[in-house]
Amino acid sequence: MAEPSQQRTRRNTATGPGRILVAVYGIFALAATSRAAVQISTKWHEAPLAYTLSAVAAVIYIVATIALARRGEGSFRLAVAAIGIELLGVLVVGTLSVFDQEAFPDATVWSGYGEGYLFIPLVLPVIGLLWLRRTASR
Repeated sequence: MAEPSQQRTRRNTATGPGRILVAVYGIFALAATSRAAVQISTKWHEAPLAYTLSAVAAVIYIVATIALARRGEGSFRLAVAAIGIELLGVLVVGTLSVFDQEAFPDATVWSGYGEGYLFIPLVLPVIGLLWLRRTASR
């Protein structure tokens, strides 16, 4: 068995500034879920790709919120995966929505790199990944 000084330790990702991060992710989970629900239930035929991407964003925000709020190696890995996918999604959807506007007749959470949300969807995963790096095992 390793000596206590050699054991890997992980700080809780939901303490200190992590609480703010969890709260912001929770707000985005609620906002994206609400937006997707309204879009899909009322205007699905107008922009199915955009509305599906809004629903995907909602699921990713929900998973990231839960993973950030929980302790443990599994939750940590899930948070890294969810936030990494989120960053990739923001970059891909943001770029496609700028260069192929016909594919996105209506906005998604990630359209224009999150311009409808003050670009927070672009900055949030970077902050999330930096926070996870800071709280990683030592």
